[in-house]
Amino acid sequence: MRLGAALAKGARGGDVLCLYGDLGAGKSVLARAYIRALCGADTEVPSPTFTLMQYYEAPKFDIIHADLYRLETLEEIIEIGLEERFDDALTLIEWPQRLGALLPAARLDISLTIDNDGSRLVRLVPHGQSWEGRCEHQ
Repeated sequence: MRLGAALAKGARGGDVLCLYGDLGAGKSVLARAYIRALCGADTEVPSPTFTLMQYYEAPKFDIIHADLYRLETLEEIIEIGLEERFDDALTLIEWPQRLGALLPAARLDISLTIDNDGSRLVRLVPHGQSWEGRCEHQ
């Protein structure tokens, strides 16, 4: 939760954050903390597992939280129109590997794994100029 709140401090419209990890690794928890840091601590942030996408209005830009776990084809992803908002909305994507060719070049990959002792390990990999220097102190 602390990482989600810390990352949100540098949030910009058009940012794409790709959350990788097994079931239970903490993708939704990180996204929830990130969204609440931008929209308010009392913001209801349900998992988009069944709705596929949830929308939020932050003061400076819209936020989209997507969960692509149940989608099996690129055509299904195109049908929901997720990529149409990559330029203006801040987008958090769980199971981004399902995007295939639609995965934006400018993005922050966040990989979460569970260590043997139950602790979470996080790896941040920025892609593109817009992410240069933004993750160095997280």
